[in-house]
Amino acid sequence: MSRRTAFDPIPSWNSRPDVSVVVGEPEGAGVLGMPLAEGGERAEAGGLSVRALGAAGLTGKARQALTVPREDGPPLVVYGIGPASAVDCYVLRHAGASFAAAAAGHARLALVAPEVPLGMEDVVQALVEGVLLARYSFDPLRREPGSTPLQALVVVVPPEAREGAERGAVKGAELARATLLARDLASSPPSLFNAEAMAITARLLGTQCGLGVEVFGAQELRALGCGGLLGVNAGSTDEPCMIKLTYVPDRAAGSAPRLALVGKGIMYDSGGISLKPSDSVHATMKNDMSGAGAILGAMSVLRALDCPTAVTGYLMCTDNMPSGSATKLGDVLTMRGGMTVEVLNTDAEGRLVMADALALAAEETPDAIVDIATLTGACLRALGPEVAGVFGNTQPLVDQVLHAAREVDEPAWQLPQSSRYRPDLDSDVADIANMGGANAAAIHASLFLEEFVAGLPWAHIDIAGPAQSDTASSWRNKGCTGFGARLLTRLALDFEPPAKDATSTSDHGVSEVTSS
Repeated sequence: MSRRTAFDPIPSWNSRPDVSVVVGEPEGAGVLGMPLAEGGERAEAGGLSVRALGAAGLTGKARQALTVPREDGPPLVVYGIGPASAVDCYVLRHAGASFAAAAAGHARLALVAPEVPLGMEDVVQALVEGVLLARYSFDPLRREPGSTPLQALVVVVPPEAREGAERGAVKGAELARATLLARDLASSPPSLFNAEAMAITARLLGTQCGLGVEVFGAQELRALGCGGLLGVNAGSTDEPCMIKLTYVPDRAAGSAPRLALVGKGIMYDSGGISLKPSDSVHATMKNDMSGAGAILGAMSVLRALDCPTAVTGYLMCTDNMPSGSATKLGDVLTMRGGMTVEVLNTDAEGRLVMADALALAAEETPDAIVDIATLTGACLRALGPEVAGVFGNTQPLVDQVLHAAREVDEPAWQLPQSSRYRPDLDSDVADIANMGGANAAAIHASLFLEEFVAGLPWAHIDIAGPAQSDTASSWRNKGCTGFGARLLTRLALDFEPPAKDATSTSDHGVSEVTSS
């Protein structure tokens, strides 16, 4: 068995912890979490006085946690939630992460959910997300695990809140699972996880998760006229593939709203002939398929969450390598639909592979198309490493993306889809060039993509910044973050087709763009 065949690219999916809700004292937990509100009199059910806790430095502020040993039971971890009246899902997600970090050496966890002015379903969902996301570790290539693997998480709730809490536990576990899957995929080394391996993984997940999966190899891509994906793949020894995922809801399938998702799946990006410098950024380019990974993660949990939206996903997968057969600067590619593109920079390859998928998605006339990609360093420089850029041609759709981003705390900010920069993409020999000038590069990329959506409602999410983190913070891990998986899941769960006369974003409101 080859190393590539033996490698498991989705260990988090294949070894998920058991998540449950109980009423009363949990059994078998290695540690028990107790909430403390800032200004509260004692840790709920712990009987610990504020004076004693304060003397140890714990005041109940959000993101605080303190371990207290006990002789007659598992140790307590008292975790702060801030003022009870101000608690929301954002605070609770971080509270769950603080508890998980304090209990890092334990495999079986239990925590008492705080009783705050928020529905118990939302409380438990946020806590579960925070705990599971904070305990992530990518270990299949280590001789010893990087941390104690989490086996079980129990949330303790009052009897009257059990039903809502169980719904929240399912939602939290599935949303976290989508992100953990996306993290695994992006963390997998490119020598062990190429486009073919991505297709194998998608087929496996499709069988488990009730998704239709179609894989289009080089021969089928040539028949489809996907010159963008084939052109980027030209320098590689590994074949490309387009993976088409289909989710149809169990109920009201014929009348369900229809959403198409397109993801950049560059399994490794050397830059091609426009070779990247050999620096720390180059070393992270296994994560250049994070957009495709986010879509696969999101779509893998839609059935478990009973999503009412019909979703089709296109994962455009290849590596981008230099060789004697690689696409050259000045070459012209013919895309799906016949548009010709002059390649002025082979490191602007993401837009080329996505253009083919956008054209294919548009041919099926969904209610909206949303793409996601680690697309431009310009977006990273503009918004930093924690915030995604959002563009689009239809304001109500952009607003839905921003709303989903807020709900899951994956920050996003709208940037202008300004057609005044479209002439920068004009080519002397083809319909369009894949690069504009030195400035406004993130907008140029978005304007290029818009050419292929046939006027349908469309939004573009540039995750070049938040797809990778240099440090761990709360539930956000160091390394490949899985950013976008929960955002897309929430978008699909809440999706409403934009009205046919929905407001365009192009060239108006440049000084009035909304943000998240």
